[in-house]
Amino acid sequence: MHTIKVIGIGFALLGILLVLAPRLSISAGRPIPFAVKLFLPLWFAGALINLWIGVASAGYTVREEAPIFLVVFGVPAIASLLILWLTSRIAR
Repeated sequence: MHTIKVIGIGFALLGILLVLAPRLSISAGRPIPFAVKLFLPLWFAGALINLWIGVASAGYTVREEAPIFLVVFGVPAIASLLILWLTSRIAR
């Protein structure tokens, strides 16, 4: 259940960035690529923090937490890249 909640947080972060990116003047008229480029390192750091909490607090080993890290990071990351790909195809 914890993994699903953390993945949900990843999707929430992605949604927030997709909503805020058009409102930021630094996105230079390309808000979706900007949001995805911002999301990926932020979410990678968040997934690493989740891994660290699992190792430090829950008592799991890094070897046990590594597959969970891949799922926690990978699902929202793949979704963000899919959004980027689909919107770039539509823009052509």
